[in-house]
Amino acid sequence: MKLAIHHRNGSFSKRWIEYCKEQGVPYKLVNCYDSDIIEQMYDCDGLMWHFHQGDPRDVLFAKQLMFSLHTAGKKVFPDPNTCWHFDDKVGQMYLLRAVDAPLVPSYVFYERKAALNWADQATFPKVFKLRRGSGSDHVKLITDSAMAKKMIRKAFGKGFSQYDAGANLKERWRRYKLGQINTTDLAKGVVRLGYTTEFAKTIGNEKGYVYFQDFVAGNDHDIRVNVVDGKAFAVKRGVRENDFRASGSGFPYFEKHHFTDEVIKRALETTKKLKMQSVAYDFLKRGDTYLISEISYGFCDMTRKCIGYWDEELNWHEESFYEEDWMVDAMVREITKSERVLSTEL
Repeated sequence: MKLAIHHRNGSFSKRWIEYCKEQGVPYKLVNCYDSDIIEQMYDCDGLMWHFHQGDPRDVLFAKQLMFSLHTAGKKVFPDPNTCWHFDDKVGQMYLLRAVDAPLVPSYVFYERKAALNWADQATFPKVFKLRRGSGSDHVKLITDSAMAKKMIRKAFGKGFSQYDAGANLKERWRRYKLGQINTTDLAKGVVRLGYTTEFAKTIGNEKGYVYFQDFVAGNDHDIRVNVVDGKAFAVKRGVRENDFRASGSGFPYFEKHHFTDEVIKRALETTKKLKMQSVAYDFLKRGDTYLISEISYGFCDMTRKCIGYWDEELNWHEESFYEEDWMVDAMVREITKSERVLSTEL
């Protein structure tokens, strides 16, 4: 048995490699950007690649590569169930509805007239989102019908760039005042006012659809619950000052008392329905119910500060951990299982 690992700085792969060395798991490094990546996989049983939604190369082909290898019988992380809807909020909406998961009420339109008619009848506020984007990028509070119609007309006109230079600079200034970035990082935001990013140029404007969600009032935070290999860990994220957005706010809380068994159970149960290897849920609370606003197979290392995790029976384990280790363990287990089945068939 041998794993193939694509290494990227700042990704899961650093720990994957360390853990394979510690556990004696055979592996080799591959480059998924090489044209012969399929041939590189010939002596490997599985591929692990933490591809990123902000890299235009990854957006162009990562999902297709993983699906192709999966179809050929290789084990992959992330597998198709885990990644086909990655960085696609509209795709996530259809998926969560299909399995009757507790989704924040959502509305998508592919025709300008239908969207404008909806705006005349809808109640506000609503939350506008683009399919792509993380850390609250391209998320706006829509306060009335006129504002909604303005967004609709733009969506079915020139569309929205993936890079909003003004919003980016405003966020950098907020983080600078909080001491989260330095003057160099702030200056980069000023420089970028004059040009767009390579990602935005490659992907092009988002247009031809419009997507809204209900605004869930009364939340001064959201709850992110990550599930990997039947284990759950969580972070409570406070919203920005004078804002409603929590993702990327920089106000995390990790103590166990911030989380109810209900929200952890909901995440574990939904993961089984979705058959995902790894998933992060963003939960908002409406009344006594936790609703999912978004999901993602990849997540940042903020969770490294988690002080423990829950197992499938909701037992709490107060100990340090590496979720990347669980990803490798699951891959090894699946490969070993396949080898046993093949041996039995022969």
